[in-house]
Amino acid sequence: MARGNGRTINVKLPTKKVITALQQALNKLELDYTSQDEAEGKYQKATEKWRKEVIKFAVDNISKAENIRTNYRQWNNNLNVDFDLTVKESEFPAEPQRDFESMNIHSYREMKEEIANAIRILQLTDEEVVSTSTYNSIARYL
Repeated sequence: MARGNGRTINVKLPTKKVITALQQALNKLELDYTSQDEAEGKYQKATEKWRKEVIKFAVDNISKAENIRTNYRQWNNNLNVDFDLTVKESEFPAEPQRDFESMNIHSYREMKEEIANAIRILQLTDEEVVSTSTYNSIARYL
């Protein structure tokens, strides 16, 4: 219940609408979970493409390099070269951002079980409206 100025807010929602909303949330949860591997693959491909663009950008602008550092590792015959480029953000290739949220299997199972339990309980009730306390416990899924 929300409190403000000494008053509480009472919300009464039709049970059927809440059940429908929970079923939609469950469907969305399942879709998000099953499609996250595909979304992760797209993100990894975009990241690899970005890395290649960054390498090309750095090589093309090597003449502007400052603060060049080298480190030769004799044990594996590896030469590491670091340098700094002073550029504006608009000149630099934009790094891809994740447009999805990764979900662990245990989080998915827990959320799915909670939503399914809420749906079953609401389907068993004879009440035509959902009380505020019940709504508060399921609101995070809607």
